This record gives sequence, C-alpha cells and structure tokens, in this order.
Amino acid sequence: MPFANLPDLKMYYEWMGAESSPVMVFSNGLGTNVRMWDGQLESFSHHFRVLRYDVRGHGRSTVTPGPYTIAQLSWDLIQLMDFLRLDRVHFCGLSMGGMVGMFLGANTANRFHKFALSNTASKFGDEDMWNKRMQSVRSGGMKAVVSSVLDRWLTPNFRSAHPTETQAVLSMLERANPDGYIAACAAVRDTDHRNILKDIHSPTLVLTGTHDPAATPAASQVLTRSIPGAVYVELPASHLSNVEARDQFNEQVLDFLLA
Repeated sequence: MPFANLPDLKMYYEWMGAESSPVMVFSNGLGTNVRMWDGQLESFSHHFRVLRYDVRGHGRSTVTPGPYTIAQLSWDLIQLMDFLRLDRVHFCGLSMGGMVGMFLGANTANRFHKFALSNTASKFGDEDMWNKRMQSVRSGGMKAVVSSVLDRWLTPNFRSAHPTETQAVLSMLERANPDGYIAACAAVRDTDHRNILKDIHSPTLVLTGTHDPAATPAASQVLTRSIPGAVYVELPASHLSNVEARDQFNEQVLDFLLA
C-alpha cells in the first residue's frame, strides 16, 4: 500500500490514470475515505491522473491526537504534493474537503489550477451542534450518529432505489475511526471561511445538492457570490452529490476542468 511519510503522520494515497496526464486530487469529507470517490474514477482517469488520499484521522491514514484544524488538513495535502513532487494540480473536495479547498485557494493558489468545491460551506452549523455530535461519538462510538448522518447524506428515494451504493456509504461511515472523526469534527466546528472567499482567484466551480440539508443551496450561493468568477451548479441530490447524482456530477466537473 502506498503511504507518504509526512512529518507527523503516514498518509495513505492511491493513483489511477496515465502518468503523463495532468493530476486531479480528490479530498474526502468527514467520516469517509478514498472509497467515497469510487464513482469518479473511471470517468476522470480518462483525462487525468487521479490522486485520492485519506485525510488525517480517516481511512488508512494515521489518527493523530486532536483536535484538528482545516489549516492543518490543508497543509497536509501540500506536504503530500511535495512528497510526490507535484507542482500544480486540479482539486475537488466535498464537504470538509471543500473547506480544505477554500483554504488552499486563498493561501496556496500557485499550487492549483482549478477548484471544484462540492456540497460545502464557508461555515457549517453552530458550536453547540458540533459539540453534541462529538459527545455522542465519545459516548456511543460511530453507531451513535450513523443513522442521522446517513439521513443527511442521501435522500430516502436514493437509499430505497440503490441499496448497494447505500450500503457502501454506510459501511464506510461505520468503519470511521471515532477519535479521528471527533478530531475532524472540531476542525469543521471551528472554521469560518467567510472572510477569505474574496481571496480565491483560481477558477472555481461550486456544486450543491437541491436536497442537501447540511450544505444548502443557499450556502453554496453565498460561496458563488463571494468567490470572484465562481460558477454555480445545482444537482438533484442530498449531501453526497458525487454518489447520488454521479453522472451529472462527473459531467459538470469534467466540463469545467477541461474547458
């Protein structure tokens, strides 16, 4: 298995696609791992060398002591890029991964070509909501929040019509490391990117799901108005639009990146 030995963690990563192609990085959301992007691999690897990685505390990457910050998770990716000798890449992040993208766009634009920020917000919820969720996981493990999280991630109609895909998402969430999840919850809880959006000048696509209760279309419209030149796309999905509206997601992101 490929691991990058970074200063304070081992980061798991995977490649797919021709080495001669431009690099496209996918950054996963809270409580997920590289597998959340399975539905993107075939389409994107025709045009890009796809790099997926497990965010600190997730998947096969090291669960270091928390709390984490979005800045910390963002610099982790820069360190991974340095480890892999990557100068500039395209970026797609969903939810927490989108928050990472905002930080990178505002602070390290010279390392990126274009950004796709999916189902994300400059600020998610309030402190009390996050503290309650973190306490639930401390007390009862991931099983204490799996049902409520899944309800936000996928619509009832999709879960009913696509049991295999739903089970894959559920298994990924159930296997998340509780300590890593709690530490990353703190990163999202403590982040407010509203003041840095104006500093993102790379071409940016903002994707949202019509039925997303976590990163609502209204929140995505704020991003679009605040990021200079950003493009807005709304998909018929809840929070995991790359899963629920896979084909439309792939088409919209590829059209944007290849334009």
